[in-house]
Amino acid sequence: MSTPDPRVSATSDRATEPDPDDQPVLAFDRHLVLEQLGGWRGMLDATLPTVAFILANAFWGLRTGIWAALGAALLVFVLRLVRRESVQQGVSGLLGVGVAVAIAAASGQARDFFVFGILRNAAIGVVLLGSIPVRRPLVGVVAEFLAPSHLGAMATHSLPGLRRRLGAPVVESGEEPRLPGRSEPDPEPERHWREDPRMLRAYAWLTVLWGATFAVRAVVTWLLYLQSEHDVTALGTVSLLLGLPVTAVEVVVTLWVVSRLHRHRCPEPGEPAA
Repeated sequence: MSTPDPRVSATSDRATEPDPDDQPVLAFDRHLVLEQLGGWRGMLDATLPTVAFILANAFWGLRTGIWAALGAALLVFVLRLVRRESVQQGVSGLLGVGVAVAIAAASGQARDFFVFGILRNAAIGVVLLGSIPVRRPLVGVVAEFLAPSHLGAMATHSLPGLRRRLGAPVVESGEEPRLPGRSEPDPEPERHWREDPRMLRAYAWLTVLWGATFAVRAVVTWLLYLQSEHDVTALGTVSLLLGLPVTAVEVVVTLWVVSRLHRHRCPEPGEPAA
């Protein structure tokens, strides 16, 4: 009986062992852009300069309120740098607060701190609502850019599963790994979302929701602005209440609707399209 060549056996064993380089690797995907929006923490950070201004102005006057708002915006920016998070919101927050305090400092009136926000809300509301008649609802444009519905990345039955379903795609063994921060272009959909009446109608209503909210926010705060020549407590409080809490509800509603649209556009295997 011939003795097996140990070199051949060792070579064979090595051939059957999985190569670490062939293991599935995560590749950066456009869906991860959602993380750059800041999430709930980013929304909370955006309110801190306003809270700091309202409190400091109420107790120590306009000048202290201005410095408190700038300090809070700078603190948010530094914390994002320390946590190695996206500084996009921090930079935009600094710019927004800088414009707001510049207007208030120039006029000498605390209520003018909110002028920039009122004008911004009015402009965003007009743009959102104006996108509907031209069949380009902006909520749909943004949602389809971040998570294209024909890929079904958000096709989940419940909100808690959304975050898990938005993970990066896996590159199968044998494919060339993609470098972090880059991804292959998404496959073109067989049918554009604007050609789907259900998709277009749903995104139009979501755009109405967001546009009307911005418009109402602008109108209400403007009316309070006119009545807040000496005391901005009511103006600031209403501005905060119409900010984070309302936006949080809108985000939850939008995610729920978009997840159902993904199920409609890209049903699970064996499930007929809605």
